[in-house]
Amino acid sequence: ETYPSSLRIQMSNIKQPSGVVRLTNVAVVRLKKKGKRFEIACYRNKVLNWRNEIEKDLDEVLQTSSIFSNVSKGILADSKSLLRAFDTDDENEICLIILRKGMLQVSQKERNLELSSMFKEISSLVAAKCVNTETKRPFPAAMIEQAMRDIHFSVHPNHSAKQQAISVIRELEKSIPIARAQMRLHIVASLKIAKELKMKLTPLIAVFEDEEWSDVYDVEVLINPGDFREFDSTFNAMTHGKGSIEVLDMSVQELGDAPL
Repeated sequence: ETYPSSLRIQMSNIKQPSGVVRLTNVAVVRLKKKGKRFEIACYRNKVLNWRNEIEKDLDEVLQTSSIFSNVSKGILADSKSLLRAFDTDDENEICLIILRKGMLQVSQKERNLELSSMFKEISSLVAAKCVNTETKRPFPAAMIEQAMRDIHFSVHPNHSAKQQAISVIRELEKSIPIARAQMRLHIVASLKIAKELKMKLTPLIAVFEDEEWSDVYDVEVLINPGDFREFDSTFNAMTHGKGSIEVLDMSVQELGDAPL
């Protein structure tokens, strides 16, 4: 559309109000602090990746390092408010605080889709890492999903699926015969300490496999994942770091045609 030259000159002289930045297609992370609202503009899919430590580069997460009082209206937060609320006016540092503690603003439809997707991811992780203690076989993911619904499990969008899978296993143990699948370890140690080492580790070992006493003590064992830290600490203390532990399998289940 063509405008008169006088009108074109007037329009070109119109300036955007100071302190206003227009952004489109953004994900907003909001944090209320000291009675003030602060917002940052992000790329939607990158926020959760950053919180789950998949994305490390802050520049890939933020559309701009500016801090807003209202992203949708493009109104920037003033430096006095930032200093009062965060004890700093360093925008990068404030962005990190808001990213960690703030609430990601999404539509209800988007939120429902994200929660549904994470619910399925958690149930898949639980199914992959656990067994039915009665059959020693894995549960189907659909059965885990139903069990999670039965205990009224609620997804926390700001927590990783892995963290929540560990938490939900503890809750499911109260209602169904479920337990973490065992780990298979291969350990090698000096014969000089083998008998004492075996005696110390036996309370932490579920099954001994392929045990050999030759030039060294060489054995494969199954342990419960929750005992690994104590097992590793005890082993290293007794071998003074001269033995070796190799994780062969993180999720050991019995094979066969046992019914689920």
